[in-house]
Amino acid sequence: MTLPLRAIAVFDVVARCCSLTKAAAELYVTPSAVSQQIHALELHLGTTLLKKAGRGVALTEAGERYFEMIAEDVQRITEATQRIRGFRSRAALTVRTTPTLGSKWLLPRLQRFLDANPDVEVRLNATTEPTDFSREAVDVEIRHGEGQWPGVFVEGLAEEIYLPVCAPAYASAQSLEASELQQHRLIYSVKAQLQWTQWFASVGVLPSAEWTRLLFDRSHMAIDAAADGLGVALESNLMMWRELQEGSLVCPVRNPPQFKLTTQWVVCPFDHLRKAKVQLFLDWLRQERTNWQNESVRP
Repeated sequence: MTLPLRAIAVFDVVARCCSLTKAAAELYVTPSAVSQQIHALELHLGTTLLKKAGRGVALTEAGERYFEMIAEDVQRITEATQRIRGFRSRAALTVRTTPTLGSKWLLPRLQRFLDANPDVEVRLNATTEPTDFSREAVDVEIRHGEGQWPGVFVEGLAEEIYLPVCAPAYASAQSLEASELQQHRLIYSVKAQLQWTQWFASVGVLPSAEWTRLLFDRSHMAIDAAADGLGVALESNLMMWRELQEGSLVCPVRNPPQFKLTTQWVVCPFDHLRKAKVQLFLDWLRQERTNWQNESVRP
């Protein structure tokens, strides 16, 4: 049986307005035409959806249940229709990124992309889950990892330097030897590619059960915790460039070892490179990378 989609849409408006007259005005039809659509829907469903209430109408119990079930879907269809109607004038670009890169590096720079590309509508999706491009409508992803993903375009975002950092009130810049850090609370990003055990091994310090640790599963939380004076974090200068630039984080170690890694990668199917909006975004990312490299605070 064919769904009476027109009647369902009319019912949605009536349910929101609680008035046949107001619904008719919103739909640019007569109240009689609205009544006909409601009657047709009631016949289709085999139940009464509306009842008189003063000068207006109210939902019956069945009408309330039905409205609750369809309202979200009708709204979704309405939004989708509006997006498609405006598709010719605005290109929608969906970017997936890791939460820390998105909030700490990408978002502070995004205004420049929006200003340069006013006809591109950006949707930023922050998650650690890798994209299945065959099933998900994602144009380009900035993915955390080692860059080994066959069958897709992969380009490193930037070379990062990992270093210990803390609030200047916790320990001033270059005030400690590397071995002295084990006496302080160590803040961990548990998913980071460089961990404290590796860092300490490079300076000849063995792991100790006496280390005081504070662990986070997101680097942006570890960075914020360090800036708040909770301890010493081991983080990437790509992620904490703003805190280093503003001085809310400093490196407390004299002559820290240089750990350089690329942990963030631009990823998309090769055929996405033919999309103008993707090329605009990639060109912008490369320029922002150059700007960051020229401006960033180095240990």
